[in-house]
Formats: sequence, structure tokens, C-alpha cells
Amino acid sequence: MAYLERDDGVRLHYETFGSGERVPLLLSHGFGSSSRMWAPNVKALAADRLCVTWDMLGHGSSDSPDDHAKYSAAATVADMAALLDHVGAERAVLGGLSLGGYMSLSFYAQHPQRVAALMLFDTGPGFRNDEARQRWNDRAIAQADRIDASGLAALGDDGKLHDSAAGVARAARGMLTQRDASVMELLPAVAVPTLVLVGSLDAPFIGAANYMATKIPTASLAVIEDAGHVSNVDAPDAFNEAVLQFLTGLGE
Repeated sequence: MAYLERDDGVRLHYETFGSGERVPLLLSHGFGSSSRMWAPNVKALAADRLCVTWDMLGHGSSDSPDDHAKYSAAATVADMAALLDHVGAERAVLGGLSLGGYMSLSFYAQHPQRVAALMLFDTGPGFRNDEARQRWNDRAIAQADRIDASGLAALGDDGKLHDSAAGVARAARGMLTQRDASVMELLPAVAVPTLVLVGSLDAPFIGAANYMATKIPTASLAVIEDAGHVSNVDAPDAFNEAVLQFLTGLGE
């Protein structure tokens, strides 16, 4: 089990798979999940390139510091940059599901020169409307309250993936909640090849996927039949095929 130790002593768990001359791939999981969610995919995706998976702060086997200020989109983007530095990757293809996709877009906003391509799985760009954003945030905070009250059992089977219930709850309050519409406003400026992928049964995110595919000039859309929100797990063969087709088309 590998760890990156940040300057403040906080440790981030990560794993590497494969190798090769092609641009590495950094995969970021969804809220309440962990790097283990990519188990059905890493063998295929790492066939000819380095593939890095990791646990966001408060998730999986990464640390869960008490300081709530450490849980934010900005801190997550900094962690992603530190991981790329740690594995010697100046540039990477960023792939993320749900919260991981939102954070991948946030990373592009801060470090576009380090992104060779984006793969946005079952995710959305946030909200332009303040009331809609507040409803999202209210649900995130309610989820945190449930985890505080019931522990990791509140996450069902995913609870088994984590070392700390308190860490996941802090992540819900600090990382899952959103502050503004900056990610949504970024979409027309995305200038790298982008795959937008969504499960056909992922009703809450189909509209978001179509919106991103329309607004990002370089985007292509893939719909995975009979897959829900965790499309990489629900239909791994179809998911892997769509991703590999996209990666092959990059030529790097």
C-alpha cells in the first residue's frame, strides 16, 4: 500500500498500475467511494500506460484530519497535482466519476497545461442557479449528518471501504458542497479532448452529461446501456471499451 505524505503530514493513499510511454491516467473516485471502485477497469486501462488511482482526503485509506478547513475543492486539486508530481507525470489524462469528475474539471481550471484530456463519468458541472446549488448543498450536509449519527453504516456496502466515518462526513461538508458556478462557466473554455460518459439508467446525471457534451467544444458523448450511476462497475466491459476507444484516439 503506497502513500504520499503531504507537507502537513497528512497521508494520501494511492496505487499505480501498468507502465508505458503514453500519457499517464489519474482516476478519481466519487463521494463515499474509494480507489477500489476502479478494480474492474485498471487492468484494461493500464495495458499501455501508467494508471494512478487514489483515495481523496477522508476516504478509503487516506488520512482523515480533524481540521475541517483541509476538506475543500482547492485542497483536492492540490492533492491531485502533488500526486502527479510524486509519480513524475508532468501531464495526465484525468478521469473521474461523480465528485471525481467535478474535481477533474476543477483541476483543469487551475492547471490546464497539465491536462492532456478529460474523461467525465456520471458527473455534472455544478449549478448556475443559487437555489439549485443550495438544494445540492443541503443534501450533502444531510448526508454528513447521517454519517455522523450512524457511522459508516450510513453508506451501506461502501462503508466497508473507509477507515473513518468522521472523515467521510467532513468530506461531504467541505468537498461535496459547492460554492459557485465557476466549473459550469469553465465548460466553453475547455480545449482538450473530452469524453463525457454516462449510464443510461443514471437519470439524475443524464441531463448534466448532455449539457457538458454540448458546452465543451471538444467533447464526445458515450452512453453505457443498462448502467446506473457507477457505470464502470455496472457495465465494466462496455465502460472499458468506450474509454479505451477514446484513449486510442488521443494518439499519446
